[in-house]
Amino acid sequence: MIDLGLARIGRLLQHAPPPAWKAVHVAGTNGKGSVCAYLSAMFHARGVPSARFTSPHFVDRWDCVVVDERVVPEATFHSAEVAVLQRDRAEQIGATEFELLTATAFEVFNTVLPSGGFGVVECGLGGSLDATTAMRAERAVTIVTRIGLDHQGLLGSTTAAIAAHKAGIMQPGVPCVVDPANRDDHAVRDVLEAQAKAVGAPLVYPDPLLLLRGGHSANASGGLARPVARLGLEPHQLTNLACAYAAFQIATGQIGSKDGNVGGADATADTETEPDTEFLASIAQQLRWPGRLQTLDVAPILKAKGSADDDHMPDKVPVLLDGAHNPQSADALAAYVDKHLRGGHNSGPITWILAASQGKDLDEILRPLLRAGDRVAAVTFGPVDGMPWVKPAAPSAILKRATELGVNAETDQHHTTQSVIEEGSIVHDPSSLVSALRWATADGGHGYPIVIAGSLYLVSDTLRLLRQSGGETGLP
Repeated sequence: MIDLGLARIGRLLQHAPPPAWKAVHVAGTNGKGSVCAYLSAMFHARGVPSARFTSPHFVDRWDCVVVDERVVPEATFHSAEVAVLQRDRAEQIGATEFELLTATAFEVFNTVLPSGGFGVVECGLGGSLDATTAMRAERAVTIVTRIGLDHQGLLGSTTAAIAAHKAGIMQPGVPCVVDPANRDDHAVRDVLEAQAKAVGAPLVYPDPLLLLRGGHSANASGGLARPVARLGLEPHQLTNLACAYAAFQIATGQIGSKDGNVGGADATADTETEPDTEFLASIAQQLRWPGRLQTLDVAPILKAKGSADDDHMPDKVPVLLDGAHNPQSADALAAYVDKHLRGGHNSGPITWILAASQGKDLDEILRPLLRAGDRVAAVTFGPVDGMPWVKPAAPSAILKRATELGVNAETDQHHTTQSVIEEGSIVHDPSSLVSALRWATADGGHGYPIVIAGSLYLVSDTLRLLRQSGGETGLP
């Protein structure tokens, strides 16, 4: 159940001593997880103790908490969780699943982080009423990533309404790093700047292009290469890196301060220091954020599950795995696929394996992705640990929209027929993902690239199957 509010989580946290660690609080619609991952990697690379809390989890409930770039041990997580559950029962608080998870993460942080350490905390939903906002740690810096339409039923039907929730994480005197794309939506910009002025929070708009221009270094041929530019990051990846770096500089005292000398609403994080592009390139090159433009080999899944065509199965079956589940993330995925997978003139066909959460606007997700000539398999995802309210959309609804977008229903679509509806919800067919992978790779898969997308929960199912099959998941 989603029930936004700070009263219950406040009661869960009220008896703990004031945290010794400082917080970096991250809100936004897209890019939150990536910014958190970049930021904690920067802390780790510089020897600064840190922990990270992001949601949803990838495979196991406890992998949402990462300490110094390692998933927290299950025993440590369980010990903290037991303490939180006992508190919830003893005081008859009735906290929600996410509130319990959030309190557990903070319990872990209090145990493992020394004074001078940083907790990187991603909002679960919104900002002002999100459980993470109740944390008692002093904020070193806040971040608002790109804002768009998502969760309209809870946050409002306009980007301005959604921005009002996200802006709720701003704190008096604490710099707030803002994705510069938010200035392009005047309604969003006005809301963010009004809230910043109301609470006295300096806004920082980093310039991603500075990361491309700075820091020349010798390349292998003796010429000059820009360390970040040569990585070929997508525009949204570069912006996420710039936001994380600005926050890192503020948190570690390299620029700005809580006295307000970062600047006003039009301040930029690059005015005082040249970006360390060698450092940033090493962070970006080493970081692999699961389910975000992630390339995986799923052959172990097919081999473990067995198939009549095992003798003809290739040694490797590469897929692109991405959790795109709203308009902005679908646009970013579509741009990447057009550029890197569709071939000449951005017109080559793709085999898609898609799922979506019940209630999502399928048109907003599918329209940027699908082209006539593509192939589409629609699947479900399994129950989400700790989020029993999350249900998959009907595969038939996904395929109906695919047909309307020009995907041939007779020759280029697939879904299993075992998914049934109970009490108005689709019941997950555990075989659907494996069935889709077999269909996608049958007879060589027509040679089309395979992309799995549409839901972070489908990402989780894919990674879980891959881990069970002995494959490489890229998990921390």
